[in-house]
Amino acid sequence: MISWSQFGTWQPHGAIPGKGIVEMEKPIQDSNGTLIINSRGNLVLLNGSNGIIWSSNSSRSVQNSVAQLLDSGNLVLTDKSNTGTENYTWQSFDYPSDTLLAGMKFGWDLNSGLDRYLTSWKDASDPSPGDFTYRLDIEGLPQTALRRGSTKKYRSGPWNGVQFTGMAMRSTTVFIRSFVNEPDEVYYIYKANGVLTRFMVNDKGLLQRFVLNTGSSKWALMYTLQNDLCDDYGHCGVNGICKINKAPICECLQGFVPQLQNEWGISDWSSGCVRRIPLDCRKGEGFIKVKNVKLPDLLEFWLETSMKTKECRAECLKNCSCTAYATLDSSGSGSGCLMWFDVLLDIRELVQENVQQDSIYVRMPASELDLNQKNVLVIIVVVSAVCGMLFLSLLCWWIFWKRGKKISLKPEKEDIELPLFDLITISTATNNFSNDHKIGEGGFGHVYKGKLSIGQEIAVKRLSKSSRQGLQEFKNEVLLISKLQHRNLVRLLGCCIEGEERMLIYEYMPNKSLDDFIFDHNKRKLLKWPKRFEITMGIARGILYLHQDSRLRIIHRDLKTSNILLDCELNPKISDFGIARIFSGDQVEEKTKRVIGTYGYMSPEYAIDGKFSVKSDVFSLGVLLLEIVSGQKNRKFHHSDHHHTLLGHAWLLWKEDKALELMDSCLEDSYVQFQVLRCIQVGLLCVQKLPEDRPAMPAVVFMLGNEGVTLPQPKQPGFFVERSSADLDTSSEGTYYTQSDITITLPEAR
Repeated sequence: MISWSQFGTWQPHGAIPGKGIVEMEKPIQDSNGTLIINSRGNLVLLNGSNGIIWSSNSSRSVQNSVAQLLDSGNLVLTDKSNTGTENYTWQSFDYPSDTLLAGMKFGWDLNSGLDRYLTSWKDASDPSPGDFTYRLDIEGLPQTALRRGSTKKYRSGPWNGVQFTGMAMRSTTVFIRSFVNEPDEVYYIYKANGVLTRFMVNDKGLLQRFVLNTGSSKWALMYTLQNDLCDDYGHCGVNGICKINKAPICECLQGFVPQLQNEWGISDWSSGCVRRIPLDCRKGEGFIKVKNVKLPDLLEFWLETSMKTKECRAECLKNCSCTAYATLDSSGSGSGCLMWFDVLLDIRELVQENVQQDSIYVRMPASELDLNQKNVLVIIVVVSAVCGMLFLSLLCWWIFWKRGKKISLKPEKEDIELPLFDLITISTATNNFSNDHKIGEGGFGHVYKGKLSIGQEIAVKRLSKSSRQGLQEFKNEVLLISKLQHRNLVRLLGCCIEGEERMLIYEYMPNKSLDDFIFDHNKRKLLKWPKRFEITMGIARGILYLHQDSRLRIIHRDLKTSNILLDCELNPKISDFGIARIFSGDQVEEKTKRVIGTYGYMSPEYAIDGKFSVKSDVFSLGVLLLEIVSGQKNRKFHHSDHHHTLLGHAWLLWKEDKALELMDSCLEDSYVQFQVLRCIQVGLLCVQKLPEDRPAMPAVVFMLGNEGVTLPQPKQPGFFVERSSADLDTSSEGTYYTQSDITITLPEAR
């Protein structure tokens, strides 16, 4: 008897000439089915009345045929004399169902016409062919496409000789991927790296990869290929571009306008965009470059693999129907020409570090280019004038600096040199600190968005004259941040000290803060699990740097979601060092009478006794981890069965072995189970009541980043006390100060 492996039910797709399938979708109605090898050496499946349900129907006749189920999951037919070789007369790997295993080819054998593709099940319990197919399209340039019936739902972008333009072909520690594009075969394949892993299309049309962890009998979701709304096919309509880091996420390409403005106003972008000025094929037309994109779908196109970039541009200009072109090889050789005709569909912006992305050149009428050139000329003139003024200002500043001008914020300890901005420059950049430019406020004062004359966007933190806790924090922040350099710490560009004004100038974070995403009903959906886990690791590495790897050992004391800023690529940056403290090399703990921090993030020993250490920051990080996983605020958390905070709720679920119920429901299609559970467990380890029980930051980073490490079991968290009904009104979650200091809420992050 053949034992079908745990990889799932195998089921052939469709007939291939000479290798057809008989009644492949007709199931056996009872338990009287029989699998035999007939006289021609074919596998045959019979029903109770010996009617043929299915046959391998190989064109080769083999007298001594043997069927084997290999360790790879491949069911093969081979000549008995050739057992152990790969000279198969038939193999199930040529007819995948909904699952792609290691060693399976996904794509085409061009000699035989064999197309190996995936088909979803009808539903989770019915393995008959469902609505979705995922296959490799090879017309023009190869690209993968998911369809529901004949309607495209997702595509990878075309293969450009190095990668699929919308999908980075990176190897991982779990598996190694490769793509073969030869005259006889075009296919994708992967090799497992010591683990069991499978890729599948489920009955909902999600493309997912699973891993089977050592010692486990359940498949754990590793990732879902469709990460965000920009992966939905044609989400922004024709001639639109999807930018997941912008709001709204859909824009028209330069030179285009919404076809139905009213629909765009309510975030329905399906109508797409039309040209503001139609093409007329007259002299003077040119191109605008759109960088770092998934190339448009190949609807109406022309391909020439040997043409150079200049020749491609000229060829597109000669054809009045050509709307855009791109070179094929992103490795830099510039060979190959791809031209599009009519509309451009399913373009998305790609922002990924250390990965070379593609560009497309969109054709523009002369008038549109003239307008663009005039704007550029105006900008050049203005910038030149401003640069001249800046040069004079910098010259004066340099003279003062050479004479020994320094910003002496702590003359009794240390002098710090930092770039100075004058008040006029900052006032101009923020439109005289207008309310329209205000993006946040705190105990320090207001925070404004600004734009320097050179085009750089900045965030200006202005000390309020009425603040009772600002000047010391201002000095503290300058002292600390001027000495810190890490990719996960916000960068201080300079400061302004003029008259009574005290301002800090930071790099501007366009995506505001972490709480602006995970606690917002709509924006939380944009942060899929892979990005949340990436943010978690970034925060942990930033804190590790503060505690161990920087020149100064720094305790932040106010880690919270609103102090985690996100750049244009949603990378986390720890900010607000106003109440941070420096520890000497051998210092372990310090005590203060002035407890400053935020309810819900402070450790018990700090909130009650004023004692703080590196373990205080670890406690705050634990709260952050649980909030990132759950999408819930610690102190604002409510549950119908108890009055605990989020920490208490997480602890109760953990003890009942129901920790996964803590996860934000919007992550159900993207989460990796073992990563989520690991983050919850590490979070609970970090918020344990006693500081000595909490792990140090090197251990936290190691535990989060190494899935094979066995973690200790957490103990009861701090503040595991049910609140009274009066305590449940936590609408004002603010910053806490002792000694009659003030409480200030943060309505919006910087």
